[in-house]
Amino acid sequence: MSSALVLVGEAGIGKTRLLDHLARTSTDLRVVRTAGVETEARLGYAALHRLLRPLLADPDAFEALPAPQHEALAAAFGLRAGPTPDRYLVGLAVLTLLAGTAAAQPLLCLVDDVQWLDRESAEVLAFVGRRLGAEGIGLVVAGRTEGSGPAAGEGPGSYSDSYSGSYSDSSDPSDSYLGSYSGSGGPFDGFTALPVRGLAETDAHALLRHSVLGLLDPEVATRIVADTGGNPLALTEIADALSPAHLAGAAPLHEPLPVGARLENHFRRLIQDLPEPTRAFLLLLSAASPEDPVLLWRAAGELGVPAAAADEALSAGLITGDHLIEFRHPLIRSAVYRGADATLRRRVHRALAAVTDPVQTPERRAWHSAEATIGLDDTVAGELETASERARARGGYAEQAAFLARAAELSVVNRAGRLVEAVQAHLVLGDPHSARSVLEQAEPLLADDPLLRARALYARAKIGMLLAQLTGVPALLMSAADTVAVAGNDPGLARRMLLEGLVATLYSGHDRLREFGEAVLDSPALRPSGSAPLGPDSGADLMLRGFALRMAEGYPQCVPVLRAAIAAICRGEESDDQTMPVAELTIYAGDETWDDDALRAVEVLEARARQTRALGALRAALLVRSSWELRAGRFSVATMCLDEAEDLAVVTGQPTPGDAYRIELLAYSGRESETRAAARLVAEDWVEANDHGGFGDWARYSLTVLELSLGRYAEAAALARVAFGTDNPGAAARILPDLVEAAARSGDELTAKDALRRLEERATVAGTPWALGLLARCRALMSDDDQTASLFEEAVELLDRTPIRTESARAHLLYGEWLRRRKRRAEARAELRTAYDMFETMGAAGFAERARVELLATGEHARKRTTRTGHGLTPQERRIAELAAAGSTNAEIATRLFITQSTIEYHLNKVFRKLDITSRRQLRTMLAEG
Repeated sequence: MSSALVLVGEAGIGKTRLLDHLARTSTDLRVVRTAGVETEARLGYAALHRLLRPLLADPDAFEALPAPQHEALAAAFGLRAGPTPDRYLVGLAVLTLLAGTAAAQPLLCLVDDVQWLDRESAEVLAFVGRRLGAEGIGLVVAGRTEGSGPAAGEGPGSYSDSYSGSYSDSSDPSDSYLGSYSGSGGPFDGFTALPVRGLAETDAHALLRHSVLGLLDPEVATRIVADTGGNPLALTEIADALSPAHLAGAAPLHEPLPVGARLENHFRRLIQDLPEPTRAFLLLLSAASPEDPVLLWRAAGELGVPAAAADEALSAGLITGDHLIEFRHPLIRSAVYRGADATLRRRVHRALAAVTDPVQTPERRAWHSAEATIGLDDTVAGELETASERARARGGYAEQAAFLARAAELSVVNRAGRLVEAVQAHLVLGDPHSARSVLEQAEPLLADDPLLRARALYARAKIGMLLAQLTGVPALLMSAADTVAVAGNDPGLARRMLLEGLVATLYSGHDRLREFGEAVLDSPALRPSGSAPLGPDSGADLMLRGFALRMAEGYPQCVPVLRAAIAAICRGEESDDQTMPVAELTIYAGDETWDDDALRAVEVLEARARQTRALGALRAALLVRSSWELRAGRFSVATMCLDEAEDLAVVTGQPTPGDAYRIELLAYSGRESETRAAARLVAEDWVEANDHGGFGDWARYSLTVLELSLGRYAEAAALARVAFGTDNPGAAARILPDLVEAAARSGDELTAKDALRRLEERATVAGTPWALGLLARCRALMSDDDQTASLFEEAVELLDRTPIRTESARAHLLYGEWLRRRKRRAEARAELRTAYDMFETMGAAGFAERARVELLATGEHARKRTTRTGHGLTPQERRIAELAAAGSTNAEIATRLFITQSTIEYHLNKVFRKLDITSRRQLRTMLAEG
């Protein structure tokens, strides 16, 4: 089995020594190792490349990667040109490479100073650590914290003191993506953590005694041990810094002692006493790439620093020269760089830029040139912008953002444009807070450039969407789209802005729907010349026009357009960048028109997202598909979709909203307390806090379903009336048949008639078996004459022709209930038994119980539904079993679930043992039988 661990502790506490010990004693493992370097924290994938370099040296291992993974990793490391690699595919490639290496010999990966890793490397390593299973890989990372962590004696726990901070645009490398472990949800949040504490008092005294050559007064020793907290580096440095008189108690101790952050100042004082050439050499060593000694010495020559300058630093114990010349402790590197004279620091960077290859490593050269520059310099800014494009091509968006922001600082021209591009890079990273900070710098500079203003508005809207704060977002997107459309340089972008504005409007569920619809229909994005509409053919454009018509002109006008949109999506006519918003709109369009082809449309979008590795779009498609699978009565498939969407949220760094997305499934499953808790979560976190009125409609619909399953009709009617009153697209269509049932059963005839009247107007326009079946069912509920039975039979016949099994089962139930009340028990039993079996099979516990009680009243004893155990399979085992039973290979399942084939094999073996089977054919049979 594999495992991951984070060592957390303050500087000098001994984390590196523990990693040294682990490497030295793990003689039966292959060990690869790297450490974060403060001055390289902006260079995307730099630390990861250093870690994997020994494995990449084996061409067979690298070439054995699946082609998409091989191409992604090669592009990330700049080994070959190609499309921008998907960062999650890079993570999967690293996981596969490590697993392949571990197959020959168990592998131990050690990563020190993670607070100085570049963001891309940190996120890939965290991605790998969360997916370790049965590969035989150990991952140990060590990082700095300023806090003391859990109380002494607590031992390993959940790692919550995580890597924080965003990519700074300051020119000081110490301000880059460092992240003290401060519990702010960084890459390694949630990992098992082992706090590394100071030495026990006895051991601390022993170390101090060992480090002092002369007399050591006991009281002085006690004071030093207490003040240092047993920090080994502080103990040894104090022993070296204090005079014999201090240590013997003959002179008072310094106040304060060099402990914690003051250790860095202590090292600075040591450096200040060195000759100027030695200080220049140390500064050069602190700024240079640690794995390129040739570059170091060439830069020393460029700077005029003799090789002998290193001797004084070696004698002072600041650096070691066993293999490569390197600092004895990373804190010394920080002290050297941060404490250096600014003029000398620029000279050092200028020398490094001069000897850095502009073809092989243009990013390093550009960054050194920028650090060597004071004031404005458009030439260097241009180099940075060019390097940022190379970074983007490798998927190094954090690097791109930092380069562009620094380029803006140096720019005379195009400062605003570079800042806006940096904002976009932060948004690709999913970092809305950094994006907002950079955008605030750009906005005062945009007055004379309407297109840049439009892109800035788009960015501000995206920030709001990433933060789930939708107030004002549709208006921002409308303004941006109109500006881009008038300019005429990117009609596709203008349409996408409108499309995302439509999604935000539907999610908000505001009373400004009509206003937005009219604005869309009048937008130059749809009328580029102010003349007739374009008559777009793509599903995305048809969705846009259809919903605008629904909001601005009414229901009949929108139906043919939305039906055409669903048909176009089924034909696979969407562009890749529109998959996500179109998937989100498909649930609304399908509900609004009662078109069950929407399920097929979502499956097409899901397949496209899988093919293109668009994980955000895939997550959206899975969330939408879960609702359609639920309506089809395939609750287990709906659960799988939600589970995978939740995994993708973790992979892409998005929040996982607990059971909020499961509320409809919980309601149909009859899980009352969990449904109500999820509804409270939606109300508090989405509707009240973030203006998500559309989600409020969904929560009320789900509660309505729950109340109906429990026979609480007045409560159901009260919930359904809200959506009926607002008439939001999608929500109103969903709620109409439920409101008719709830109001009719609770004696509110007026509301029931109003709801039926609207349903009659719209279902006849939609004209699908689903719509007409619901209409017949509701007419039967409101009928009390000889036509009632024929209306119920019509509803059953129509709904049985659709894949919407939940509505079909409810039609059988309502018909059976009506027959029983007419004392037609034999006919009632047939309908109620059908309903009960359908509900019990799909797992709709509340409705199944309602049908069972009705069956008892007819004189038939139906067995009460029992909770299925699933043979004790975990959710992960169940998902793997379902995919294996569907014919997916281990490699395909591993790629889909972002884990390794070794882990798939491990879980499948457990599944086979639990089910007492030996083949996938038997697995398919067992799952088909439930």
